[in-house]
Amino acid sequence: QVQVVESGGGLVQAGGSLRLSCTASGSTFRIAALGWYRQPPGKQRELVALISSRGNTNYADSVKGRFTISRDNAKDTVYLQMNSLKPEDTAVYYCNYKFGVGDYWGRGTQVTVSS
Repeated sequence: QVQVVESGGGLVQAGGSLRLSCTASGSTFRIAALGWYRQPPGKQRELVALISSRGNTNYADSVKGRFTISRDNAKDTVYLQMNSLKPEDTAVYYCNYKFGVGDYWGRGTQVTVSS
């Protein structure tokens, strides 16, 4: 069983920055596909960014140029650097860890952007 834990959320003003972190237990971290998703209030969960085991990245159009996903395999951690935050980025942000048939989620971290 893989334990996934997010941290780094909080309240920030529009235009500000936050960095989310996600740590995961398990020996397969370096070959897992990792992702950040978010669920705005009253809406469905949506993809924010993905990073493959090889470091290839993919972003939602709404965050391209503002958010950066990265991974540190030595620390079993994936990051989401969020710059130029907007009120519409307000959501609970979830980390996802996929390896083989395993699909693991954290409990989420709240990000609130005030205007």
